Amino acid sequence: MKTLSRSLPLALLLGSLAVAAPVQAQEFKAGFVNTDRIFREAGTAKAAQGRLEQEFSRRDKEIIDQGNVLKTATEKFEREAPTMAESQRIARQRQLVDQDRDLQRKRREFQEDLNARKNEELAQVLERANKVVKQVAEAEKYDVILDQAVYINPKHDITDKVIKALNAAAAK
Repeated sequence: MKTLSRSLPLALLLGSLAVAAPVQAQEFKAGFVNTDRIFREAGTAKAAQGRLEQEFSRRDKEIIDQGNVLKTATEKFEREAPTMAESQRIARQRQLVDQDRDLQRKRREFQEDLNARKNEELAQVLERANKVVKQVAEAEKYDVILDQAVYINPKHDITDKVIKALNAAAAK
């Protein structure tokens, strides 16, 4: 009998805690943002892409033109090589190899420069997007916003809100 009277207050305490716990628990609110979509669809990302195209289009055209010239020269050499003198053929072959090496170097430098500028532009877009995500999260009282997940229920995706806010901020 004594053990029953000791365990009764403990059972009542545990029971009251079990009832009170759900009342005290706060709702956890999570959201998701798709950064790839932001980079594709946001006005600031499209403007950055336009700046990159404008900045690098001339160099890209020069490299394409130089490649076409080299291709034409190589085809001409292949046609004329059998009738050329040995020394002339070797000299033209070296010249074509040098031109090809120069073209490959220019392509590599172009790609490195383009990638560096693209990273700069995307970093700026991402910085603006992160500020907007934080504003949306604070305004709508989200506890966490994820940008990578295996699965997300579409009702938790706030990407459209972020894109609209970014576009509205860019229009100002």
